[in-house]
Amino acid sequence: MSKFIKAHSLTGRITDGLMLDSFKAVKRNRGAAGIDKVSITMFEANLADNLRALMRDLKSGSFQPHPLRRHLIPKNETEFRPLGIPAVRDRVAQEVVRRLLNPIFEPLFHPSSYGFRHKRNCHMAVEAALKLHDEGFGDVVDADIKGFFDNLSHPIIMQSVAERVADGNILRLVEKFLTSGVMDNGVFKPTSVGTPQGGVISPLLANIVLNYLDWQLDHAGYRFVRYADDFVVLCQTPGQAKEALAFVQQVLEQRLKLHLSPEKTKVTSYGKGYSFLGFVLSSRSRRMRPKSVKKFKDKVRELTCRKLNLDKAQVDKLNRVIRGTARYFATRFFTGRTTFNRLDCWIRMRLRCMKTKSKSRCHHLKLHNKVFDRLGLIRLESFCAARP
Repeated sequence: MSKFIKAHSLTGRITDGLMLDSFKAVKRNRGAAGIDKVSITMFEANLADNLRALMRDLKSGSFQPHPLRRHLIPKNETEFRPLGIPAVRDRVAQEVVRRLLNPIFEPLFHPSSYGFRHKRNCHMAVEAALKLHDEGFGDVVDADIKGFFDNLSHPIIMQSVAERVADGNILRLVEKFLTSGVMDNGVFKPTSVGTPQGGVISPLLANIVLNYLDWQLDHAGYRFVRYADDFVVLCQTPGQAKEALAFVQQVLEQRLKLHLSPEKTKVTSYGKGYSFLGFVLSSRSRRMRPKSVKKFKDKVRELTCRKLNLDKAQVDKLNRVIRGTARYFATRFFTGRTTFNRLDCWIRMRLRCMKTKSKSRCHHLKLHNKVFDRLGLIRLESFCAARP
């Protein structure tokens, strides 16, 4: 018998207000249509009836999600990350269940978990790691779970949720989300393992499962920082770091049926530096990791190819990319101002090539920086100057 008081009668908390709030959250996050080709705008056109019908299906237990629409996004030059895009109706249903489950599990999560939690973000996770380094935890287990979202065990997910939830209808809904299947190039593929990247409820389910690892690390006396499946264990000696790595492997494999990636998991140190949440953290600097620089450059290249015209509309598109990158990296702990300056120079070079349709070292004489200022081009480095 469980020693915890389980949550009952969650289905009764599904109300018109909850349905509407869930739709508004899905609308804010935008996203493409699912396999049924119904967009958010189309769903909203008959919103009251759609939400009423969906609520009736959710409460009666007759709800059945559509298969996910497979969409591949580049992970690197050779690999793709598979996303599973639910139908808008199913995203609303997932958000309803997420809002019912989150208040139950949020108080149980470890303080060192920062991913997909209210009033927590990536910067707080990085700052927590830096604080531990300042306290003398200089040896690092840089861990990477192999295919985390794709390899999460359905029985383990269901067991983890059922430990705190006794509403059979809600548990069946979670199971339906997990087993809805995927349409890949017109072919239906069942899903017997994993939780889809792109699913509204997937981050919460990931945190529920990995919360077991968090508390096992805590009980063993280890200090760590986790953001979803990206985490580091911080130790005071290389020997402790090696023991921590073995401990993490044991917990993941024996209890959670997950495995660390041997290629991407390593024991390193703050002195040598390591990558975490897009940054390279070391005792000398906190800068953009090379992969992050490459991703940024790839986005800029798409917007500054020579066949395009240099005008304010194009600069506005470019500014959105620059602003997003700058706001993420130009934190109070960031030391990559020189990198920003070089990227600014490179962007201006790309824009000059757009204007003249060729590359030359003398283009800066023909197209001065004041031209870019008049077009409203913002600079990465300006965000470093403006930060508190």
